[in-house]
Amino acid sequence: MNQAVAAAPVAKRKPKETGVPDNKKYLHPLMAKNYGNWKYHDRPRPGVLHHVAHSGDEIWSVRAGTARQMDIFTIRKLCDIADKFAEGRVRFTIRSNIEFMVSDAKKVDPLIAELGKHGFPVGGTGNSVTMIAHTQGWLHCDIPGTDASGVVKALMDELHHEFIREEMPNRVHLSTSCCEINCGGQADLAIIVQHTKPPVINHDLVANVCERPTVVARCTVAAIRPAMVNGKPSLEIDESKCMCCGACYPPCPPMQINDPENSKLAIWVGGKNSNARGKPTFMKMVASGLPNNAPRWPEVAEVVKNILSVYKEDARPWERLADWIDRIGWPRFFEKTGLPFTKYLIDDWRGSRANLNSSTHIRF
Repeated sequence: MNQAVAAAPVAKRKPKETGVPDNKKYLHPLMAKNYGNWKYHDRPRPGVLHHVAHSGDEIWSVRAGTARQMDIFTIRKLCDIADKFAEGRVRFTIRSNIEFMVSDAKKVDPLIAELGKHGFPVGGTGNSVTMIAHTQGWLHCDIPGTDASGVVKALMDELHHEFIREEMPNRVHLSTSCCEINCGGQADLAIIVQHTKPPVINHDLVANVCERPTVVARCTVAAIRPAMVNGKPSLEIDESKCMCCGACYPPCPPMQINDPENSKLAIWVGGKNSNARGKPTFMKMVASGLPNNAPRWPEVAEVVKNILSVYKEDARPWERLADWIDRIGWPRFFEKTGLPFTKYLIDDWRGSRANLNSSTHIRF
């Protein structure tokens, strides 16, 4: 009777299958108060957004670039900066930037100075080169041909000055992809892996590791079929059909497609997702076969910087990269950038006519 009564178990929270959590409770109080009721916004300097509400409230957002993959010490450092200099409120953008919100203009400069002291560049707003949107790389992805996080680090080191300034004709969205089928994304300029050889099959492992019907069904061009090899159930590839996309590798790792020599990088330009001011556009490949040369990818960086430099010098104010190319034409683009036009850049996809007409804009 003298023994302590055991505490009743705490009721577990029931899962909610309704998508992402409501973000309202995490917003800065002034953002929550004036949600959907903003009068205007401007940019006092690169990396800083200033919003003014109809109520007269003002808020400043300071955007800083961060790594795509961050250790706990870096996250704690950013949180400490938020607590001491930014009223304890932060948010992350889809391009791995972090934004600190303050309600007093006097707090902006000390916050920027503190971020700079710890190596976090402030920028990425207005007519600048954005932080590169990219995939998980070797850390999480099941089919990477390269480490997108590494490519981002190497390229942003080269493009740091264009991130912290607003000197481009318009915004330049960049993206990278570890493979050519999952996360390429649409961007003004994208770096995407291209496999150039069909998978090399380890027939001794296929029967024990792979569910063969799933692998056969995964191939979009029907290039894979069941086979018996050395008396064991396996798979074979019709290399005349294979487009070297790598879709078979995740469900069947013995179909190894990554190769240190034959997995290359390609540069694509002119992509856009939105309907703002013009219809969405697909990217076009302008450089192929670049070496997958970790850890700095100098050949890729040289091509990217060259394209951006020519665009910066030749484009009219507010022209996106695709608009600039449309104005000068593809022959002039290759002439101005000095990039060679090869047979690998010819777009012979028959479905492109229908897909390129996908837009909400009226056309005749």
